[in-house]
Amino acid sequence: MRLHKSEAAFFVFIAVILAAGVIIFHAYDLLFAIAGGLDQADHYAHIARLSKLLFGAGALLAAGLFLGLFLIFPLIRRQVREENKLRAMTESLSARSQNFERAALTDALTGTQNRRYFDDALKEYLDEFSRVEKPVGLMIVDLDHFKQINDAHGHDVGDEVLRAVGTCLRDMTRYHDVVARLGGEEFAVVAPNMDMEKMVRFAERIRKAIGGMAIESGNVRLKVTASVGLAVWDRKEGADALFRRADQQLYQAKNTGRNRVCA
Repeated sequence: MRLHKSEAAFFVFIAVILAAGVIIFHAYDLLFAIAGGLDQADHYAHIARLSKLLFGAGALLAAGLFLGLFLIFPLIRRQVREENKLRAMTESLSARSQNFERAALTDALTGTQNRRYFDDALKEYLDEFSRVEKPVGLMIVDLDHFKQINDAHGHDVGDEVLRAVGTCLRDMTRYHDVVARLGGEEFAVVAPNMDMEKMVRFAERIRKAIGGMAIESGNVRLKVTASVGLAVWDRKEGADALFRRADQQLYQAKNTGRNRVCA
């Protein structure tokens, strides 16, 4: 096993301290021998040896102190700084990863969720609410005559319209509702725990809110309307079947005059 520099320095430090401890212990024995009474020659010899041992112990302790202050401590500080840098880098990468993941599930133009998120969320909601036997409503919102806006005023104005509608939908929905742009001028709202009666009232409020917006882009001031198709999950069908039913209702709203809710 390969040791880190700070670990190796720590073991050297421990060895120095142990050596100093052994010398001090030996000096302690000599001190007892002197106290026990020796002849004059042995007395002076033991004292001289004791002084050398104490000097050696002091030198080792000084070396240990020097080693700790000027080698081990800087190594530990360097290692801590490196670990902090790595931790900061890891946190930064994690945050960037989350941002990338969030970006992959968000429509860049409107700030709503995208089709990929919508498909997964709808399936998950149906799975979860099947256990509690609560309804799940699906609303598909399509802007009326949006192609004419792009043709007459350009795609920049069309983008402003889509952003305004996305903001309106987010403001009108609850925190646990799913608001997604499916593509082009088509949006969807997944509204859990709403039966058909509540969904119709909810969709009418959204339709009127969109129709009441005054969208300004430069010298252009526009009003838009939306057609809405609704379906409430029958607790048997899958996500695709529920979506087809709501889409059929949207088609019905388009064919019967637009700017209306069909359920």
